[in-house]
Amino acid sequence: MSIPVAYDDCLDRGLAASVEQRTALALSHFAQASALAPASGVPHLLMGAEHACRGDLVLAEDAYAVALRLAPELHLARYQLGLLQFGARRTAAALATWQPLFALCASQPLGHFARGFAALVEDDHEVALRHFRRGLALSRDDVAAALGVGTVVEALESRLGDASLPAGLPGRSGPGGTRLQ
Repeated sequence: MSIPVAYDDCLDRGLAASVEQRTALALSHFAQASALAPASGVPHLLMGAEHACRGDLVLAEDAYAVALRLAPELHLARYQLGLLQFGARRTAAALATWQPLFALCASQPLGHFARGFAALVEDDHEVALRHFRRGLALSRDDVAAALGVGTVVEALESRLGDASLPAGLPGRSGPGGTRLQ
């Protein structure tokens, strides 16, 4: 069996285990894939997602950071790492992590999502909503839903539709538990 086939097989097995909510097995397969292709950031991206799903955000951040060191062009890892930082109220770190996403062309949803969160930092909810909606419209699959952007849009629409709401969105959370305030 060649290394690329074994690598792909490990990723496939890890993804299958993840779907079955067998986290330990999924992580084991992703670690094997990483050992077979140590320069690939993809196994670390998948490990980050697995850790995030089980609520271990420190390990998730570490895995996403490794993915980005290995593959700086891995936009999903960059977005997810920034989202974890944003959710932990480390907005300066999130904005720095997302910086390359801000430069993505207008047809890239992750760029719009990152710009939307940057607008939230500036309390510009209308610009944030415009970017989130544009990103959702550009998403050709269920990635946007998985990233929780629709939840953010609903919360912003609710807030913008009710001028009586105080600053912040009490009781509402965005993707990854991000408090929208």
